[in-house]
Amino acid sequence: MGAPVDSKQTDIDPEQLAEWMSAEPDLQVIDVRESYEREAGYIEGSRHIPLVELSTRAAEIEGGRPVVFYCRVGARSDMAAQAFRAGGAQALSMRGGLLRWANEDRPLLPEGGVVADH
Repeated sequence: MGAPVDSKQTDIDPEQLAEWMSAEPDLQVIDVRESYEREAGYIEGSRHIPLVELSTRAAEIEGGRPVVFYCRVGARSDMAAQAFRAGGAQALSMRGGLLRWANEDRPLLPEGGVVADH
């Protein structure tokens, strides 16, 4: 299934991301927050690559497939998405970050997960 977003789009709402993940369970969703933030709560099915490690671990992200980055409020994930788009990738940032995801009553793991302060 292709991306349910316009190719010029740079970010995605949590609702759109949840629908896309439901339709495409192997969608590349990358959490770029720090490890302590990840441990507090994260989106099921996402992978963790802290922003500071992203350039050295970029090969772990499959080229030619869309990737969605997220962080606490969207600033770090927007930087990640911009960098990947500059390299020709279809990369998006989740608008409002994990804080918005949680405020819209979307689930976090582990059970009882929370959005950590940065």
